[in-house]
Amino acid sequence: MKKVPASKVVATAKALESPLPPPIQEALGELVGAAREGLLALSVGVGLGVVHELMEAEVDEVVGPKGKRNPDRVAKRHGHEDGSMTLGGRRVAVRRPRVRTADDEHELRVGSYEYFADRDPLTRAVMDRMLAGVSTRKFADVGEPVGAEVEQSSSSTGKTAVSEMFIERTRTALGELMGRRLDDVRLAVMMLDGVEIAERTHVVALGISTDGVKIPLGLWEGSAENATLARTLLADLVDRGLDPEQAILFVIDGAKALRRAIKDVFGEHALVHRCHRHKERNVTDLLPERDRPAIRDRIRAAWSLTDAELARQRLELLATELDRSWPDAAGSLREGMADTLTLMRLGIEGQLARTLCSTNACESMIEIVRYTQRNVKRWRDGDMRKRWTAAGMLVAEQQFRRIIGYKDLAKLVIATERHTLLAAPTNPDHQEVAEPVTV
Repeated sequence: MKKVPASKVVATAKALESPLPPPIQEALGELVGAAREGLLALSVGVGLGVVHELMEAEVDEVVGPKGKRNPDRVAKRHGHEDGSMTLGGRRVAVRRPRVRTADDEHELRVGSYEYFADRDPLTRAVMDRMLAGVSTRKFADVGEPVGAEVEQSSSSTGKTAVSEMFIERTRTALGELMGRRLDDVRLAVMMLDGVEIAERTHVVALGISTDGVKIPLGLWEGSAENATLARTLLADLVDRGLDPEQAILFVIDGAKALRRAIKDVFGEHALVHRCHRHKERNVTDLLPERDRPAIRDRIRAAWSLTDAELARQRLELLATELDRSWPDAAGSLREGMADTLTLMRLGIEGQLARTLCSTNACESMIEIVRYTQRNVKRWRDGDMRKRWTAAGMLVAEQQFRRIIGYKDLAKLVIATERHTLLAAPTNPDHQEVAEPVTV
């Protein structure tokens, strides 16, 4: 082992004991103090220092080093002024440098400041917290700790400021949803359903692309789920570029108004599938409790078949039996019976059939919309209702995954297109759905 001379050890020890320069000691003291308040407070303190350094470095690059005369310079320093930037879900005060042209005609932008001063991260934080159920009064309380000194000079966390930013952000979300161009969207399925908000009805549309991706298409508000309301929504989708000649399968809850609106906008022979879950509830709700399980099992057994004609016969037999004791339930079962067998007629089975036999995908989106609105106590106007619903639909979109059974969508598309061709005006007497296809 190599021995270290005693003189060198003593010299090193003295160097370690010697005090650090005052500026370094001061900076380290500030960092230690910030660290005691939390890691984010430490990060904010460091971040603010870095931002100031970046701004000054940009000014040096444009104007030149301080204290060095340059007759060819194109800009000059013009002091500092108060500014702010977004950190930790709030606006934090900073001193921003100013730069003017050498001839003093106009002020130049400081790009680094504009980048960090962008308010979008703050409005995004406001929207995320509000949709998560945080009230405007509690917004500041759930923010990350940024240090006492920064907290004292922060802003944009008050009730009014948060409310205004949320309105602005949700209005943008509504515009984004209702302004989406659909020219290049190829849909295999469209689901329509209604949601009641503050005694008003929103009809919402959810598309499923040929790749199995779920796409919120739009919403429209009215007093009830009527044909005019649904027709307006569907017509708006066409105005935004959706091709009405596409072979789309429509899945609805069974409302006659939706059925009529689809016929008016997409033609007489548009394919419609009736939600099994809604039909099942409509029938069993008209039966006594003791009879419901048995009737439900028979309905589901018919729907589990692969032969549409055999399934129709089983359902018709059940309706005939119900005629004797519960004629209203029998009438409900017969109403729209053919539409409950559309998937079966198209030859769609397995996982895809289980996914599309009901409006569960659309209702799942609606449940997320309702959840984001759970803490709203007072609805002021239609704009507020639509803004919240649109925001909730876009939140749901972030959680979407491809539907179960998406690999069989090609088979559905081919069968739907074949039905459209056979049901065209050149075959006016053809009312049946196309034969199942094999891909």
